Amino acid sequence: MTEKEESKASEIIARLDRLPTWAFNYILLGIVGVGELFTFYDIFNINVSFVQTAVTLFHVSPAQAAPLLGPVVLGNLAGYVVGSLLLSPIADKIGRRDMLMITMLIMGLSSLYNAFAPNYINFLIARALTGIGIGADLAIVNTYISEVSPIKYRARYVSAIFIFSTIGGFLAIWLGLLLTTPPAPFPQGLPIALGGSGFFAVNGWRVMYIIGAVLALIGLALRFRLPESPRWLISKGRISEAEMIVNLMEEKVTSKGYKLPPIPSLLPAYKASKSVPYSEIFTNSTYLKRFALLVVVWFLAYTTVYSIAAGLTSLLTAQGYSVSEAGMISAIGITGFVLAAVIATLLGERLERKWWLGVGALITVIGGMMVALTSNLIIDEIGAIILFIGFNVWVPVAYTWTAESFPTRARTSGFALCDGFGHLGGGLGVVYITSVAATLSSTVELFGLISSFLVISAIIAMVAGHYTLGKRLDEISP
Repeated sequence: MTEKEESKASEIIARLDRLPTWAFNYILLGIVGVGELFTFYDIFNINVSFVQTAVTLFHVSPAQAAPLLGPVVLGNLAGYVVGSLLLSPIADKIGRRDMLMITMLIMGLSSLYNAFAPNYINFLIARALTGIGIGADLAIVNTYISEVSPIKYRARYVSAIFIFSTIGGFLAIWLGLLLTTPPAPFPQGLPIALGGSGFFAVNGWRVMYIIGAVLALIGLALRFRLPESPRWLISKGRISEAEMIVNLMEEKVTSKGYKLPPIPSLLPAYKASKSVPYSEIFTNSTYLKRFALLVVVWFLAYTTVYSIAAGLTSLLTAQGYSVSEAGMISAIGITGFVLAAVIATLLGERLERKWWLGVGALITVIGGMMVALTSNLIIDEIGAIILFIGFNVWVPVAYTWTAESFPTRARTSGFALCDGFGHLGGGLGVVYITSVAATLSSTVELFGLISSFLVISAIIAMVAGHYTLGKRLDEISP
């Protein structure tokens, strides 16, 4: 860029940073949100439906499903890592919007493959391919929303997208309960469940993945309407295009009745980088330290997240719960997932990012022990709601924290490195926990083991984590 272009770029970024509220139509949040609805529908789909998959496709008993679940989750998360590390950096090269459409297409086609998998190997491959799309998509979505949100509300709008994610998880578990479990009197199960006989007794789980493919294609069609991130455009020297979008954003804000505040001080404009985005992180001591911290935090925390999100029904079944009871506990618990996103949306900006991990860890321990220490199904289900709040309430805030921690020229790549390698922890942890679940002497031991990973992660984050709340992106990560 010439000196004049650099000055103009700095001015545009300053104008973007002064915006006091969401500067697009709120339908844009819905467009991105529908895509994330599918993403978490897919993640939670396997929680309830996998027991039927194991019985009908792999020909094992319900109690033997948990050991088979571990490699499937690991395969999905290995795909997640591949997608996150190989596809996400392309978004730093070709743009956020175009890659968001590519990742959604990958997920939709892979979900369709999952629906028609004829055996365990093909099922595992399909899960790995879906993971490739999901890994890249989550990194790009959280980067994109962080880049176009107002300074004071980055966590709020990332959390607002997370509400759609929780709806996807809620839909997946309740549809799984309806389509893949046998009927049982409430609250031991769902009286109208269809998975006990007929077509759905064998194919309910396949229908679940077909529904997922349809949701993905809807998300793909909607994403054609997304504008590109002005920050990314400037990082590529496309100043006039960025200015056009910021002009429209300013017009939108004023049309809502807001007065634009003065332009803040100008920060140095980004220079277009020709290097591989990862080198921007590994050759800079600040970003390298942040990566080292965040990857450990995510690696440990994801063991807790995926053990419950993908494995709760199978783990409870391994501990002696009936399929209907275990599925119902998960289905009631998912209400806490939705509440967690609402809490993060309303309160996420009230507390520095890193402290939210401590809040989530404490709530997770309380919820897990409530489930573990009683044989009363009602209390189990209340405990499950608290459990789901705990292991999810910190996630959207930590997404924001991770995206804030790297510069625009490598923001998607930085997020992908932390989140991608972090998911290896989730995969390996689930393999370990599902392999020992049936051998643990009590449910207290099970939930103590599961929650310990998030507790350790929270301690590391709170002690060593950096501060980002209320700061400009280019101040945090120049």
